[in-house]
Amino acid sequence: MEKFNLALAQTKPRLGDLRWNLDRHLEIAGQAAKDGRSIVLFPELSLTGYSVRDLNSELALRVDDTLLNPIKDFSRKISIGVGAVVKDENGGLRNALIYFEDGLIKKVHYKIYLPTYGIFEEQRYFIPGRKVEAFDSKFGRVGLLICEDLWHVSLPYILALQGAKLILGVAASPTRLSGSSETHAGFVVNSEQHKSFARLLSVYLAFVNRVGFEDGVNFWGGSEIVSPHGEPVATAGLYDEALIHADIDMAEVDRARLFARHFLDEDPELVAAHLRTLGY
Repeated sequence: MEKFNLALAQTKPRLGDLRWNLDRHLEIAGQAAKDGRSIVLFPELSLTGYSVRDLNSELALRVDDTLLNPIKDFSRKISIGVGAVVKDENGGLRNALIYFEDGLIKKVHYKIYLPTYGIFEEQRYFIPGRKVEAFDSKFGRVGLLICEDLWHVSLPYILALQGAKLILGVAASPTRLSGSSETHAGFVVNSEQHKSFARLLSVYLAFVNRVGFEDGVNFWGGSEIVSPHGEPVATAGLYDEALIHADIDMAEVDRARLFARHFLDEDPELVAAHLRTLGY
């Protein structure tokens, strides 16, 4: 299915309230399915809220937790990506993005780059992921990334080399601004990066960021979908909840790569050889 419609749910979760957030996910997914969307993507830690700190262990789910069954079942109508705290097989806590499709968990990505500076303290609570891996969905090959993962050029690059034509990125990116401004520096910088990755790798890139206040910080939203030509095709406003969408045509990736061959001409072995020379 090369042509489909992707929705981004720019939401405001309730901190620590799994049940309420789950019901809200199902409500929004239901609306998206009714509107003919094929995928709906929610922000980072959308089931828990971001600043849960020591409550992480109480809110953590196994990937086979029965609490996730309603989302799993609903994914027979629409594919769904949600953010959650996941307890791995060794009992470690992970910041995870779970992608559901056709009643199954198709992929789980564990956040690799955990910010621990300024107002961020993720390494106090989470174990970093060690792998990024594109996967086959019924819409084509897809990659998943979480927030700061998108600030490291290596991860989108690897996903594209693995065949991903669509990269789904989720975030909980905060600001200390009041929320009354019509522009925000974080949105400008992030959007420039998204457009650059999309254009240079010739991929669709989706970015969904949450909104709302938690623990003295405000999450700014600004979710967007960028075409493989580096052009935003859907953009949400700042600070308020929104459900945006865009038509995706995976064949457009091939057209973009033929129009501008930089990704087709990429030499990964050259990169690997230089990394080995540098001792990596």
